[in-house]
Amino acid sequence: MGETMLKIPTKLEYYDDMWKLQSTATLLSHFKGDDDRHALILDRTIFYPQGGGQPADTGLVHIDGSDIKFVVHDVRSKDGIVFHYGFFENLGGEFEPTLDKGKEVSLFVDEPRRKQNSGLHSAGHLLDICLPRIGLGHLEPGKAYHFPDGPWVEYKGTIPQDEMRNKQKDLELEVNALISVGGKVSADILPYDAAAKLCGGCLPDYVPKESTPRIVRIGDNPGCPCGGTHVADISDIIRIKVSQIRSKKGSTKVFYNVDPK
Repeated sequence: MGETMLKIPTKLEYYDDMWKLQSTATLLSHFKGDDDRHALILDRTIFYPQGGGQPADTGLVHIDGSDIKFVVHDVRSKDGIVFHYGFFENLGGEFEPTLDKGKEVSLFVDEPRRKQNSGLHSAGHLLDICLPRIGLGHLEPGKAYHFPDGPWVEYKGTIPQDEMRNKQKDLELEVNALISVGGKVSADILPYDAAAKLCGGCLPDYVPKESTPRIVRIGDNPGCPCGGTHVADISDIIRIKVSQIRSKKGSTKVFYNVDPK
């Protein structure tokens, strides 16, 4: 069965529980693509697919009732269907297993990678929260890049050159003060009006008014629509280092590093 024959969206279990690292699912399809990568499609998944500036989870899928293990090295989503890409472990030679639809499988997400990615992603939200507190409330959310090789958040708007260094120091102090206080992180799928209320009265233009967006709240701060994974508590991030702020041509990039627990 190929990818084009599946129409039912994959249930995203991490939407409901961002800290679940083991789960079970039913195999819907196994195929080898044009790029020679093996792919599994499941009815549900706890694996986060790359997107929103956040890298994909990696881990393992065990085919129940057999010795077959599938190493997941990349996860992508297309039209609501999640593709788990990887290879079969310890099979050797040219042997490739044929997996039938309906087999039960067990999922195991790589915990250190999930924690790292969740920490980087959550740190971006903390920066958003702290910008108005240091007098940069005029910067509007833009693009985010939360990969470990150089995470940054880009905002629409600029900062005067002579303020750059002071704002960098102020932002780092403010965001780490927020971490020291701590606060629970939650995610809920809500009707549009209820979601807007939690987000300070309005939602970004890209959120359709007839939708039920997933709203993430960090502590007692206003929420925001987000599909990523996050830490369970702000205090799970030990420290954020704001390494640089660049501001030019109508945009500002804040570069940072995270020390997670």
